[in-house]
Amino acid sequence: MAASSPHVRSLRDGRSRHASDLGSIDALSKETFPILERISIRRLVLEPGAVREPHWHVNADELTYCVSGDVLVSVLDDADIFGTFTIGAGEMFHVESGSLHHIENLGEVAAELLVVFSHESPVDFSLYASFGAMSDAVLGNTYGLPAADLAKLGRDTSSPDIVKGVGAPTIPDEAGLPDPHKFSVEAVQPTLDYPFGNARLARAQVWPALRHLSMYSLRIGTAGMREPHWHPETAELGYVQAGRARMSILDPDGTVDTYYLEPGDVYFVPRAYPHQIEVIGDEEIHFCVFFDQPTPGDIGYRASASAFSRRVLASTFGVEEAELPDFPFTPVDPLIVERQDLLDPKE
Repeated sequence: MAASSPHVRSLRDGRSRHASDLGSIDALSKETFPILERISIRRLVLEPGAVREPHWHVNADELTYCVSGDVLVSVLDDADIFGTFTIGAGEMFHVESGSLHHIENLGEVAAELLVVFSHESPVDFSLYASFGAMSDAVLGNTYGLPAADLAKLGRDTSSPDIVKGVGAPTIPDEAGLPDPHKFSVEAVQPTLDYPFGNARLARAQVWPALRHLSMYSLRIGTAGMREPHWHPETAELGYVQAGRARMSILDPDGTVDTYYLEPGDVYFVPRAYPHQIEVIGDEEIHFCVFFDQPTPGDIGYRASASAFSRRVLASTFGVEEAELPDFPFTPVDPLIVERQDLLDPKE
């Protein structure tokens, strides 16, 4: 189903940027997922002892969620601001466009991370390639060293992406200190919490470092549903971490795209397109939902029915007021609702 929908791709079927014994980088960008705008995603896997080389992104902020494993991240920001911190499963970090950073696996098992960018076609430079662009003399003058000392370094203008760590990884003492780049999204209390679903939010109100991106960790049980809704001025990119689901999206031409999702799938909803999420199967779904705004907006169908008089609603749907359903008054939209009816048999 996903292959025939313009709104869905499997991240596992994305373009492989790197694949080796050290790990892998699979990417979905505008080139492989044409509908994307202002956002894209990569899945980074680092094997034990592997290092995502120091690099920076030319045109995009980065927002990363750790699915599993333990990693060390170091960041050099503008104005000589240094940061070093550890990240584990359920934690996130944010890096601004142009900031130099690295990721290093600290554990004895592979680390898996979802890396999201605030651009549909992110562009990178690596520290290795940037050294390769300069002569021995230029680098020697930079560091106050003989040019011959720099000639010892193997370098060119390619980017190896993932390299093997030399020796055992070390964790600096300051890595345990609080850092504004880091946010433990799964450790916070859910902002939305119902018996049938919950959502933990990583957005600018609770994480001031965010400028162009945000993320919801969304879980919905078999008795729940993400009500039909849309996001004003906000696009949505979701990754299916667990469970199976079905979504429907209304396109401006009046067509409805209904598709099924399974772990590893990525979906994209353009700004302000109405859509919904329902659970398929007998297990809870867990979606990592990313937005192209630091504070995403939301308008739900439930609140929409309270925004207008029954006269207006009756006129809209071409019925008498007495024939309208008894819509509940909803001053604050719940976002996640309890499913009252059986799953409808869409195919």
